[in-house]
Formats: sequence, C-alpha cells, structure tokens
Amino acid sequence: MADVLPPAAILAGGLARRMGGGDKPLRAIAGRPLLAHVIERLQPQCGALALNANGDSARFESFGLPVIADDVQGFPGPLAGVLAAMDWAAEQQPRAACVLTAPGDCPFLPRDLVARLHQARLDEHAEIAVAASGGHLHPVIALWPVAIRDALRAALIEDDIRKVERFTARYPRAVVEWPVTPFDPFFNANTPEDIAEAERIATGDQ
Repeated sequence: MADVLPPAAILAGGLARRMGGGDKPLRAIAGRPLLAHVIERLQPQCGALALNANGDSARFESFGLPVIADDVQGFPGPLAGVLAAMDWAAEQQPRAACVLTAPGDCPFLPRDLVARLHQARLDEHAEIAVAASGGHLHPVIALWPVAIRDALRAALIEDDIRKVERFTARYPRAVVEWPVTPFDPFFNANTPEDIAEAERIATGDQ
C-alpha cells in the first residue's frame, strides 16, 4: 500500500427513483442504515472519509462524516460527486495522490477494495482503477488520481460529459475483478426487493 492511505468519498447524491425517492443510504438492513454498513467497510481502508450529498446535510449528521456537495449545477450525475471527492481530497489530504469513490447503497464492499485497486494501478501503470464483478464494471467504485480534477471539471462543464465510462476512456484504466460467490460484494440496493435480498445476505455475511 501507499505510505498514505487514500481518502474516500461515499456517493449519496442519487435520486433513488426506483425506491420512490428519498435517500437510499438511509434505508435499513440488519437493523442499520445501508450507509452505516458502507462506512464500516471503508473506514479501515481509508485515511479519511466523507459523504458526497446535496441538500440539507443535517440528515446525515449522526454519521459524523463531513458532507461535501456537488459544485457543478444541474445534477450532472455521479461524475460531479467524483469531482467533489477530488476537490475535498486535495484540500484535506494534500499528500494523498488518489481518492476512492463508492456508492452509499453497496453494503458489502470488499475489505480489500483499496489494496487491490491500488496495486492494480501500480502493476498496470494505470491512472484509474475500477472494480468489476461477474463481468460487470462498477464505474464509480474506483480509485482516482486527484491530479485529474481540473480535467474532470472541464469535461463536465465544457464538454458536457455525463457518463463515467466516457470520461475514464480518456485515461489508462485498470479493471479489478472480484468473485460473486457467495454473493456479489458490489450488490447495490436499488429497489425494495433489493433491500429484502440485502437482508438475507447480511444475515449470513462474515
């Protein structure tokens, strides 16, 4: 690992349309909010942790994390959250070369997420390392170099890029695959049915 554990930002800026609106990370599984599970998984792997969310930050106050909002207007999607994470990391941990991002609705994130992404960047001489499982890429679960934040800001504002993969295609990218047994570690809760499935997984999760 690097001398300085990278900071991480949990992305919680989605609109949760398939949940009927509201904050997905505040939905509960196994008696705790999804966000609490994500924090538990990420904190040991990161040098600092923040939450990217828009609107009234008081609703997340009980989690004790700094809340950083998008500074690109018009809800441009997850890349705006990635940019907010990069800006926060540059200010709060200037020695950290990279920042991790992960969504707030993935309660079973791997405990070796940061270590494997970091190693893949080194081994493959990549700029960005992205997680994958079951042959599916998870574009916002990634380790990003803070140095490209001005390029990302320009891509959002000047080039109107919204899709994460369209932006990452500009850089050498490492893809790190995780197994999906006994469950997909990147399972995310998008619907009420997913919440029920997450309950089942959490009951037997180690």
